[in-house]
Amino acid sequence: MTISPRKRILGWMSFDWASQPYYTLGLTFIFGPYFAAVAAQYFMGEGLDEVAAGASAQSTWAFGQTIAGLVIAFTAPFLGAFADNTGRKMPWIIGFSALYVIGAWSLWYLTPDSSSLMLFLILFYVGFIAAESALNFVNAYLPSMGTPDDVGRISGTGASVGYWGGLVALIFMLLFLAEDATTGKTLIGLDPLFGLDPSTREGTRAVGPFMAIWFAVFMIPFFLWVRDDPKDAGAVPKMSKVWGDLKTTLRNVAQRKSTASFLLGSMFYRDALNALYAFGGVYATLVLGWGTIWLGVFGIISVITAAVFTYVGGRFDAKLGPKPVIIFCIIALTIVSSFIVGMSRTQVFGIALAADSMVPDIIFFTCGSVIGGAGGAIYAASRSMMVRHTNPERPTEAFGLFALSGKATAFMAPALIGIFTALTDNVQLGFLPVIFLFLLGLLLLSWVNKDGDRAEWSAS
Repeated sequence: MTISPRKRILGWMSFDWASQPYYTLGLTFIFGPYFAAVAAQYFMGEGLDEVAAGASAQSTWAFGQTIAGLVIAFTAPFLGAFADNTGRKMPWIIGFSALYVIGAWSLWYLTPDSSSLMLFLILFYVGFIAAESALNFVNAYLPSMGTPDDVGRISGTGASVGYWGGLVALIFMLLFLAEDATTGKTLIGLDPLFGLDPSTREGTRAVGPFMAIWFAVFMIPFFLWVRDDPKDAGAVPKMSKVWGDLKTTLRNVAQRKSTASFLLGSMFYRDALNALYAFGGVYATLVLGWGTIWLGVFGIISVITAAVFTYVGGRFDAKLGPKPVIIFCIIALTIVSSFIVGMSRTQVFGIALAADSMVPDIIFFTCGSVIGGAGGAIYAASRSMMVRHTNPERPTEAFGLFALSGKATAFMAPALIGIFTALTDNVQLGFLPVIFLFLLGLLLLSWVNKDGDRAEWSAS
């Protein structure tokens, strides 16, 4: 059966739509907070006071994120090298998709009185690792989706589609399934659908099966319309060959100033961006005193701006290339970080405000919009830039290195924020390292060729 280029692109984009709820619902807005609440309750039952229990719950969740990030970082290049040697990405995507569904569905069984915290932490991050690992293989199809000049538009549109999918899934969960812990009602005052029992948080726990079903349904176009190229098929290599090929690639990267500078620079600016994602809610709670409703509205606005500006960023990428888009986004995110450092409930850059002033709230909503928009655009443009630095014979391995650069130092920004916060005893000043990381990433981009290493790969 002949598959048209348009269908192949639509199938490729369907992965972003299918997988995004694991991040939006699982990691950030639904399961993550629920896990923290269950964990805090458990630790209080073990004799800790409320503050200590909350800290233990947060550290448990953070520990899971750290381990998962390291697993993804250090397996991605090997998996990519292996897949490139065999010429087959689809079997890996199928396998990781199965793990995604299993990990997601199992979250239903975390009851409010559960003591099996580590089991469900592991199950959640099995699904998370599967989503991230599958993404590396899916990204490796991107160079073959169009001409080099089309890749930026396709990448941006695909990422935008993913954010819209996450938004639709989040709104459905908030309106019809996830219940408030106190009232047992959803955001619009309804009982959870399907007779789910709010007293045992079944509406919230349904996020697991919901994500699993969503993924299984919306991955159908991907599996129907995306195929490995039979010409690339090869024998299963020995691990010694995989390791040898990977070492050769690493040596080549070290000798290519543009590629090395991009991977190193993206490591810093992506680390800073992830810190904004991870600590934005903490800042809003501790500094501005926001509650659940404000945070929910903040999240929805951030996802909408991410979807819109990622799409727009893809269009600019197609016209100007990814490098100007990345630079613009870094500058915007640096300005946002400066506002976060310079603002509190009572002042903005030293200018005093009335006690009931809404100015800090308005500024932070604006900051959230910029974080969502610039964050989405910089992700898509970075993916596009990686294509320009990819050996066309080994795309999966290249995106494995891209994953490594995005995860290898995932601990750095949170650690620096913690250190600066402790040294200054100030939540806002604790964000200073984020500004430094963005500026360091921006500096390294000055050695990045806007057209990447395509000419060098073609000549070699």
